[in-house]
Amino acid sequence: MPKHRVVVGLSGGVDSAVTAHLLKQQGHEVVAVFMKNWEDDDRPAGSGDDDTGYCSSNIDFVDAAAVADVLGIEIEHVNFAAEYKDRVFAEFLREYQAGRTPNPDVLCNAEIKFKAFLDHAMRLGAEKIATGHYARVRERGGRFELLKGLDPAKDQSYFLHRLNQAQLARTLFPVGELRKTEVRRIAEAIGLPNARKKDSTGICFIGERPFREFLQRYLSHEPGPMLDEQGHEVGRHVGLSFYTLGQRQGLGIGGTKPAAGQAGGGEHLPWFVAHKDLGTNALHVVQGHGHPWLQSGWLEAQDCSWIAGSAPAPGALAAKARYRQADAGCVLSVRPGGFRLDFDDPQWAVTPGQSAVLYDGEVCLGGGVIAAAAQPPVVPARPPRPRRRGVTAGTA
Repeated sequence: MPKHRVVVGLSGGVDSAVTAHLLKQQGHEVVAVFMKNWEDDDRPAGSGDDDTGYCSSNIDFVDAAAVADVLGIEIEHVNFAAEYKDRVFAEFLREYQAGRTPNPDVLCNAEIKFKAFLDHAMRLGAEKIATGHYARVRERGGRFELLKGLDPAKDQSYFLHRLNQAQLARTLFPVGELRKTEVRRIAEAIGLPNARKKDSTGICFIGERPFREFLQRYLSHEPGPMLDEQGHEVGRHVGLSFYTLGQRQGLGIGGTKPAAGQAGGGEHLPWFVAHKDLGTNALHVVQGHGHPWLQSGWLEAQDCSWIAGSAPAPGALAAKARYRQADAGCVLSVRPGGFRLDFDDPQWAVTPGQSAVLYDGEVCLGGGVIAAAAQPPVVPARPPRPRRRGVTAGTA
């Protein structure tokens, strides 16, 4: 295998740390870059909030620097906060304001980690870049394929589906060949200081703070009714932007017994968000995870990105409409500006703004942003129904 000058995105986590170690073991010249993508104090003027308990970038940099010291490699701290705000966060807010649920990790990979970071690495004389993602790259006949990581529980190809040929040609994913347990074992064996550090969760610029509290700083919001499938008001929402399809937590309504003939059946089933009606500012909710309003037999997607540079041939493939979902059999129809997927079996809580990612076996083909999916019937609001004795509606 040829030896390269490789710039590793060292995040402070164990996956990128082991990535750097493996590359050094293979004889590459390894240099590390720590990417700061969010300013700790970036919040609207006059908010008065103190976020110092939430942001972990300073801690992460200390961890990354400690790893670099153990491995004997140089590390550079680079601030991409301006690029992140312009390319990722602004789009994130636009999507939420439009009632959709975007996936900033997908956009961050395409715009920051494999564009701004890649460009910076090339200026440092890099021949390759590497990250701690659980995915793989395979070259065939001068073309590059993105493959799933070998650990099915950690595969991150979904978040990387917008990468193109030029980006994949310069990218290495060493831990994509390993299971997470093996990555932890290696980290322990070589004495990395972050060997037992917990994996980061959530969105990097929100950290551990309450998600709705964060969004309320940036998004306008108008309260409105929560309607059940009969059109009866069962609660009030704080603004449609703060909810996503399939959401169960934070609705503020207790389990009520469904009315006679109502789908779902049973007592005190949990509520789920099924539909957001921007025209009437109504949030439609249903009871029971298996409710038919939460199932979609098809979706349409736009803003497509194909790893091969062009759309795959129409026909039978597999797809994920959300991360950590099992591959779902479907039929692809390519259309001007997008595509349609017809699923073999209905999919749960297909959400506009999320990514629909296509696969042919272990090969990730690319995908697009979900624009539409099967919708529940429009139900107008009805007068409040009388409460039945012993049943409390609208309680938190």
